[in-house]
Amino acid sequence: MKYDTKALEAQMKKTVSAYESNLATIRAGQANAAVLSRVTFEYYGAPTPLNTMADIRLADARTLVIQPYDRSTLKAMEKAILASDVGITPSNDGQVIRLIFPQLTEERRKELTKQVAKLGEEAKVALRNQRRTANDECKKMKKDSTMTEDEVSDAEKRIQEMTDKYIKNIDAVTAAKNKEVMAI
Repeated sequence: MKYDTKALEAQMKKTVSAYESNLATIRAGQANAAVLSRVTFEYYGAPTPLNTMADIRLADARTLVIQPYDRSTLKAMEKAILASDVGITPSNDGQVIRLIFPQLTEERRKELTKQVAKLGEEAKVALRNQRRTANDECKKMKKDSTMTEDEVSDAEKRIQEMTDKYIKNIDAVTAAKNKEVMAI
């Protein structure tokens, strides 16, 4: 019996896409609505994602305009943005909230590249953990006599190749994000 690597590949793809969505929340000097994807506020007693209760659009390269569907939520949204890790002070004119993204300093760029590297390393660790789990599964199948020694060896080789492929993918995404941070 051969080890099916399709489930492992699906897990690894999810890990890479989760890493990419985490990177999207890092603000790199340009206005990006993704930085608000994790911001929630109290709406009728329930935590509600800000992006579901407002129209978020780019006014220019460095300005996001947030127009709530319900104007009574404006103050709650503003407080939620202040309390979040967005790192930008919102300006509220009674109608909309504006987020003006400042120009990045050299120090902030270095901080962001460290943050990107840390997230990349966490994603690689997740991939390695998935590899270890798959290898352990193969060894268990050998112990249960459902796989031969050669099949286990072949499966471990395929698992390692897949892991290497996705780690290279993460390295490429990390390099692209670092280039983006340093270019702005």
